[in-house]
Amino acid sequence: MATYKEAGVDIDFGDKCSKIAYQTAKNTFLGRKGLWGEPVVEEGGFTGLLDMGDFLITQNDDGIGTKMIIGERSEKLDTLGFDLVAMVADDAVCVGAEPVSISNTLDVNQLNEEKVKALMSGLETACLENKIIIPGGEIAELGDMCNNYVWNATCLGIVEKDKIISGKDIQAGDKIIGLRSAGLRSNGFSLVRHILKQKLGDNWYFEKYDPEMTWGQITLTPSKIYTGAVMEMHGRFKEEKKVNLKGITHVTGGGIKNNLKRTLKKSGLGAKLDNLPDPPELIKRLMEMGEVGIDEAYRTWNMGVGMILISNDVDKIEEICKKHEIDTQIIGEVAEGGVLMPA
Repeated sequence: MATYKEAGVDIDFGDKCSKIAYQTAKNTFLGRKGLWGEPVVEEGGFTGLLDMGDFLITQNDDGIGTKMIIGERSEKLDTLGFDLVAMVADDAVCVGAEPVSISNTLDVNQLNEEKVKALMSGLETACLENKIIIPGGEIAELGDMCNNYVWNATCLGIVEKDKIISGKDIQAGDKIIGLRSAGLRSNGFSLVRHILKQKLGDNWYFEKYDPEMTWGQITLTPSKIYTGAVMEMHGRFKEEKKVNLKGITHVTGGGIKNNLKRTLKKSGLGAKLDNLPDPPELIKRLMEMGEVGIDEAYRTWNMGVGMILISNDVDKIEEICKKHEIDTQIIGEVAEGGVLMPA
């Protein structure tokens, strides 16, 4: 039975190390006490908040992880920019912030002009589609220190203080709406690669997934970016709201349950998730091939739900998401107690 830990990723230990890093970050907050940019403590949030007087700016970073290895081996890199934008911009919108800019760092063993062109073309398209600029970045050629390309980004966002989505207004009975994902997005790929290498060998990237696609192509399905739809609902900076969003969860590492807990923390409530969608065929096949248990799968992959909205404006959310070609589904409601998943 394949597990994420067996594939080299220990989620619990990773959380422990993240807490060390977060505590260090909090220790620096005193340096801006009483100054512009004083940090706003938001425990368990998806982005950092800095007080700029009349408004807040947000800052957060992430990367596409080992999905890059699949892109390199498959010689298809032009969609990975969508994954990079999704990882950071979709974190920023969780507090209602409008992503304004993304800077990126590309660490490489040896530079290849065609690889760089392909990566940057996808990033350019993804940014233009979501009204995000790239003010700068860095490419570092590191030789033996780096075996593959490593791509990370930092996102800067802006939000009015009275439009912050903190989760404090969430109440029992509020609807929980799942936004469907197009694929694996950028989480859990160490387990994906572990399973496919065991079952199909080192060159699994070129093995047929179905008559039209290889395993490399299907696993590289670009992330659906939810930023545009959320901004139309919540309003960009200085725009009016169309939807009352009480909470937003970006389903990344840790899966649905762990990430939803972060959103519900301030309300002190839990959730009853009794209408989750059937996992995508790709994930079901991976589960079968690797004998991955259902709990392990829900802790590692998004299972077909890339973002979660907590709101009672269900019809308006569905209308806006349809414009952005995003499928929606009510997956449960807020309730007393913990986050309860189907057995």
